[in-house]
Amino acid sequence: MALRASSVAVVHGAANIAGGLWPLVHLTSFEAVLGPKVDRWLVATVGGLLIVNGLVQVSNRTPGGITAARRLGIGTAAVLAAVDLVYVPKGRISPMYLVDAAVEVGWILAWVTAEP
Repeated sequence: MALRASSVAVVHGAANIAGGLWPLVHLTSFEAVLGPKVDRWLVATVGGLLIVNGLVQVSNRTPGGITAARRLGIGTAAVLAAVDLVYVPKGRISPMYLVDAAVEVGWILAWVTAEP
């Protein structure tokens, strides 16, 4: 049984909010799991963008809003997975980002299979 798109929007949005807040609230634990960061401004920028994306996803309850949340969710997950899969092999980011890549592919699959 496929999930409803409105449910995927809420859960994915909440995950994006949490993921965006984590480095902003506790950078030490974030770096302990995902490795030290040189450009902390970039970590803050990505965190802020994830929070905004998540807020858009959880706040869209109309059919058009769910469509927008789906597009935003798939696009965000695809970009994050692509970055993980390009930069882990280059040694620029921790291999732990491969776990994130798998999670992001899971979000894409959830959206693609979600019922309207």
